[in-house]
Amino acid sequence: MKPSGHIDKVMHRIGGEEVLKHRLRLKTTIMVVKQLALQGSSFRGHDESDDSLNPGNVLAWIGFAAKLNDQINSVVLRNAPGNAKYTSPSIQKEILGIIANRVRCKIREEIGDSCFSILVDEAGREQMSIILRYVSSSGIVTERFFALKSVADTSAETLKQAICDVLSQYDLQIEKLRGQGYDGASNMSGQFNGVKALFLRDCPYAYFVHYFAHRLQLALVTSAKVCDPIWNFFSILDCIINVVKASPKRIRELQAIHKKDLDGMLDVGEIQSGQGANQMTSLKRSGPTRWGSHYHSILSIMNMFNATCVVLEDLCRSKEGEQRAQARGASKNIKTFEFVFNLHLMKGIMDITDFLCQAFQQESVDIVAAVGFVSMAKVKLQKLRDEGWDKLLQEVKSFCSKHAIKVPNMNATLGRGEKQTTLEHRYHFEYFNQCIDFQLGTLNSRFNESSVRLLQLSGALDPKSSFRSFDEENIYRLAEEFYPRDFEGNEMNCLKNELGYYADHVVHSQEYDVCSLAKLLEKLVETGMEARYRLICRLIRLVLTLPISTATTERSFSAMKHVKTDLRNKMGDEFLADCLTIFFEREYVIGMDEDSIIDEFAKLKDRRVQLTL
Repeated sequence: MKPSGHIDKVMHRIGGEEVLKHRLRLKTTIMVVKQLALQGSSFRGHDESDDSLNPGNVLAWIGFAAKLNDQINSVVLRNAPGNAKYTSPSIQKEILGIIANRVRCKIREEIGDSCFSILVDEAGREQMSIILRYVSSSGIVTERFFALKSVADTSAETLKQAICDVLSQYDLQIEKLRGQGYDGASNMSGQFNGVKALFLRDCPYAYFVHYFAHRLQLALVTSAKVCDPIWNFFSILDCIINVVKASPKRIRELQAIHKKDLDGMLDVGEIQSGQGANQMTSLKRSGPTRWGSHYHSILSIMNMFNATCVVLEDLCRSKEGEQRAQARGASKNIKTFEFVFNLHLMKGIMDITDFLCQAFQQESVDIVAAVGFVSMAKVKLQKLRDEGWDKLLQEVKSFCSKHAIKVPNMNATLGRGEKQTTLEHRYHFEYFNQCIDFQLGTLNSRFNESSVRLLQLSGALDPKSSFRSFDEENIYRLAEEFYPRDFEGNEMNCLKNELGYYADHVVHSQEYDVCSLAKLLEKLVETGMEARYRLICRLIRLVLTLPISTATTERSFSAMKHVKTDLRNKMGDEFLADCLTIFFEREYVIGMDEDSIIDEFAKLKDRRVQLTL
């Protein structure tokens, strides 16, 4: 075995010009690998030999760069030693590891000594994505993809240990954890033995918030299953869309008929033309795990109602057997007053609930705003119930008249004796009122925040409507009851004094009349008032740190589908995590200096070739 100093002696004999050539070769690979990772593209090809027609993206990009740059062509491509080309898969993975680690260190640097929250969700088979939520020094609520971790099993203890391993690797202390965000699975949010409970034992101030988007999903699904008219309507809707979209031929026919309808409506001035208006589309299927997709299904069939009816009629005439029976059933159901009524009823309800779905997917939404959105939705649903019947019935009758659907006599009597009633009464109370009542009931049960002390007290900081909810006593109790570790010694007394000045200066100033708690903190930082009201701003930061949205976790799942394709389904865990980190947090990567990456690459381990001057 050669002595350890042998490598250093070899390196010492390499001249500066040779070092620069090696650095140029490595720098070229770094630039190519970085760009491919930013786009989520693959690196290797099936055959990476010199005469291969498909050598992979890394070698193909280097070859393309060589055609544009004579120096790269000479040094990197034509005259590079066989053992120092810096294009092997292991070199590519080392480069990705350095870049991804730098991204995580940048995120850690942004967090500094601030408190943070974790958002964890299943990202695949026994894999979980870990998101960090914190408030930056400029007062901006930030969520960052931090890690993808594989686990041997999905028990609470294993998951908790895996999360702790990631946090400790970057010196993120559990004592600074102030929020946990998971779905409703028992191993994550179980009251006694879930990950939530295990973290609360270590840090009692790491408050758990069940994702608002998941709670809304559960509320809407529950109401649909319990309320028969809603359940029957969506069953029929799914059947109609499945029949029409069963083949590309039917879809093309649907689009062709819809285009003729649009041209006719444009000619008579029924609709207006404009950029982005009246684009060609198709019916949209609803997804079982995305209640918002039901809303888009409703909108699409209302938009293409006539075309859908024509396609179903053609299928009834041209098909035989089972397909013909399905088409007849769908055609019969779509042309009933009951279906059209439920179509408009659910559109009216979901116009309101879809706003909640979208709001809860915003990365910067805070807990005070989220509770406010739920309250507004409840008010709008109640208003629809109290005042919306006549308008809805008129819209349904007008729609039926336009599409030649028979409107029944709404004054026709049903039943006998004391149970005798009219058809309008049935639709009004057994359909309209009952559906809205179920929606309101499930929202009230899933979002009953009056019993949650933390959310109730946090509302006292809300700046909406000129600080209408501002309450000095509740703000003081919020700090005293929930964040005693963050306000120690004499700081509680100082907080009380600050609140008095804050009430006179900020609460009664038009300058700070903003729409959300997050915007208020940004304004206080921007105007330099954070230094004056540092304890109040600290409390605001703690409240904003609480996780609400699933936006970043959902985006990480989308990124994984883009990065780990069917052709790259054997990616190792560390390789996949590095690729996702770079792809997801690209703003940190774009301006990263290649020369500093080379220096770090040279220090990772002993190299056969000198890379530093």
